[in-house]
Amino acid sequence: MDLVLIAKALVLAVVEGATEFIPVSSTGHQLLIGHFIGFHSPNNTFEVLIQLGAILAILYAYFGKLWSIATALPNDPRARRFVLAVLIAFLPAAIIGGLFSKYIKFYLFNPWIVCATLVAGGLVLLVIDDTVGEPKAAPHDGPTEHPRKTDVFEFNLPMALKIGLFQCIAMIPGVSRSGATIVGAMLMGASKRSATEFSFYLAMPTMAGAFAKDLLDNYKNLSSNDALLIVIGFVAAFISALIVVRTVLDYVSRHGFWLFAWWRIIVGSLGFAGLIIFG
Repeated sequence: MDLVLIAKALVLAVVEGATEFIPVSSTGHQLLIGHFIGFHSPNNTFEVLIQLGAILAILYAYFGKLWSIATALPNDPRARRFVLAVLIAFLPAAIIGGLFSKYIKFYLFNPWIVCATLVAGGLVLLVIDDTVGEPKAAPHDGPTEHPRKTDVFEFNLPMALKIGLFQCIAMIPGVSRSGATIVGAMLMGASKRSATEFSFYLAMPTMAGAFAKDLLDNYKNLSSNDALLIVIGFVAAFISALIVVRTVLDYVSRHGFWLFAWWRIIVGSLGFAGLIIFG
């Protein structure tokens, strides 16, 4: 197999895993990188299949928590409410994605839109990070500030539905699924850490559903000749996603989202420059 092709696939897979669970848009990065390095798979079948690596990475990292939730369901109302909240948050994207995903991919999946949404999303993230951050201690003679929700089990069902509606914005490439859900959760009163963690849980059914639909739509394009490429991509996406999932919550708790916001702005701006110069 062509070593250059393997290298391109490896780059895309590492980027997929590294960006899937942080608010920078994995789809946007893949579209831009694929455009500039000249990597194209029929109907994005390679990009679809390596998503499974990222999905399994978060399931592996969160297996203990998921098992605890599952075993608590019969007796713990909080566990049942949390699972219901995740499913309710997933529902809007499932409906809209199922109805309009083909049209969205046909009309919106181009590098110019990606660059625009990367920059715009970065600016939004900067504002949210600065103005809707962790609450400061109120002065002794001032009003008591309403505490932010620091535990994902505290998210009520109306809040979950609103977060799910925010997630639908991420169907525009470059917006970022995790970015949209994090911003939505913070606007609804979540702390930075709990907003990010809820985006992890919401990613599980959302990514699994999107993967299943894309696989169903594109399985005829799969070829045994691409097996090695897909295996390499799957493993690389799994490893890079696992590293991110295990480190990003602590990073966000300490530093917030400014790094991701500026990364988006820089990548989007460089993308615009590259499109103008190289086409």
